[in-house]
Amino acid sequence: MKYYICSICSFIYDPEAGYPDNEILPGTPFENIPDDWVCPECGSDKTVFQDVTEDE
Repeated sequence: MKYYICSICSFIYDPEAGYPDNEILPGTPFENIPDDWVCPECGSDKTVFQDVTEDE
């Protein structure tokens, strides 16, 4: 499983879940999120997110 974590506030973006509150549909890869998207928790830009791979 791969997810992305904000290095500022630790918000987790899970591509399987998406983020429907910001019109990011479930199944949306992080790479396909618009470049102007910001972390919904702290407002940091997309560049501060780090990818994390977890064994299932």
